[in-house]
Amino acid sequence: MAEVLSDFPELTTTVDGKEIGIMKRTCLVANTSNMPVAAREASIYTGITIAEYFRDMGLHVAMMADSTSRWAEALREISGRLGEMPADGGYPAYLSARLARFYERAGLCRTVGSPEREGSVTVVGAVSPPGGDFSDPVTAATLSIVQVFWGLDKKLAQRKHFPSVNWNISYSKYMRVLGPFFDGVDPEFSRLRNSARQILQEENSLSEIVQLVGRDSLSEDQKVILEIAKIIREDYLQQNAFSKHDYNCPLTKSVGMLRCIINLYDRCHKAVTETDSKVTWNTIKTTMGPLIHRVTTLSFIDPKTNDHDMKATFDRLNDEIAAAFESLTD
Repeated sequence: MAEVLSDFPELTTTVDGKEIGIMKRTCLVANTSNMPVAAREASIYTGITIAEYFRDMGLHVAMMADSTSRWAEALREISGRLGEMPADGGYPAYLSARLARFYERAGLCRTVGSPEREGSVTVVGAVSPPGGDFSDPVTAATLSIVQVFWGLDKKLAQRKHFPSVNWNISYSKYMRVLGPFFDGVDPEFSRLRNSARQILQEENSLSEIVQLVGRDSLSEDQKVILEIAKIIREDYLQQNAFSKHDYNCPLTKSVGMLRCIINLYDRCHKAVTETDSKVTWNTIKTTMGPLIHRVTTLSFIDPKTNDHDMKATFDRLNDEIAAAFESLTD
């Protein structure tokens, strides 16, 4: 909290073309561990009530609750003092119901009154299971309620990979609902996304084989998977919030980058598995080094570039990838 109070006043954001301080659009509810247990238990309700107040004004509010685990511990302490029957982990039996009542206060609504207003509350709840144990009652109850889960990974953070979201355990149950929206940006978005997830999952399995028998024992198509997965991890998923080119990534840029990476993977996989001449990953890397380098540096495109120019850049690169592989396999 001390870091937030010292850093936030120096940060700015652009709203309607004007640059304003982030603290002017932020409310903080702070209840530290040395405060009374009743205050810690009430803090999460104070925060969501403030969010609903601004929502009723017709604003769109994001509420970050850090952390619901500490709130649940305060709830457990109050329950113990009241002499209530404990359940798993000493938490009260109504833990799941209390969590559900909190999360269900999020959503989009049209308020009563004049003028007509539409506002929303988006809740992002941080859960801190002891020892990273996902069977913890608070974590298990939260996962049974929420529809989106971002699993932060300590190992990724130690490797300086930010945001350190583990792509193998994170999920969203809104993809079917959001499908038509993404299809409006690119009809093949769902296929590209599924291909990227599959590549990352296969890399996770292959990494164990590499540790046991070495990289040279892999087949050429498996080497392609490892190399493309590395591009997805380091050049697509990894972002730098403090850089001018990577602090923001519009959807057009995200989809265009992913299309180029998956196009490169599809061409590489086809070249090493279906061509009569023996094409290896080393051959592809040697002959197409500059082209692969351009794919890995797509994140340097200015996010403020208009959509038309951005799409034209990605289309040209995809055409060059196709032409390069046609000449390689001839």
